[in-house]
Amino acid sequence: MHPGATATDEDLVRAAREGARAAFQALVARHQQAVRSFLRRAGGGAADADDLAQETFIAAWSGLWRFDGRSSVRSWLCGIAWRKHLSQARSRARSRVREATDEGLAEAPATPDARLDVTAALMRLPEDQRAAVALCLGADFTHAEAAATLGLPLGTIKSHVQRGRAKLEALLGGGDG
Repeated sequence: MHPGATATDEDLVRAAREGARAAFQALVARHQQAVRSFLRRAGGGAADADDLAQETFIAAWSGLWRFDGRSSVRSWLCGIAWRKHLSQARSRARSRVREATDEGLAEAPATPDARLDVTAALMRLPEDQRAAVALCLGADFTHAEAAATLGLPLGTIKSHVQRGRAKLEALLGGGDG
């Protein structure tokens, strides 16, 4: 099979499982921008998003047999990316605690009157809420796709998106809080 634009994701997964590297490369090309965009919105800069996206696709290649087809390939990849992001965030948090303890320093709080852009506002949302907003509002995932991707109940996703949108509007001066 030639991994062209007409092949479905499922066809490409099947071919990649049979050892066709070109099929997996076609999946990467098809979904890498969505994965990177999600990771940037979830709380990483461009460089971190690129690094985590690369890790995501390495994990996807080695775990291709785990893809069961119950969700889209894009959802499955974003789920892997989310778990990579959480792992990195936990690692960085542990490092910051160690550094603050070692140096006796605390991070300076953000000034409340600082002008916030969308990225800074997103960073102020709780992590799960930020991911739900990034997927549903930023990447056009359905609530069900986001629930499958993040491993959270559908109602939780809906609540996270609603509350996250309200907080963003308040932070950006577009709502009443």
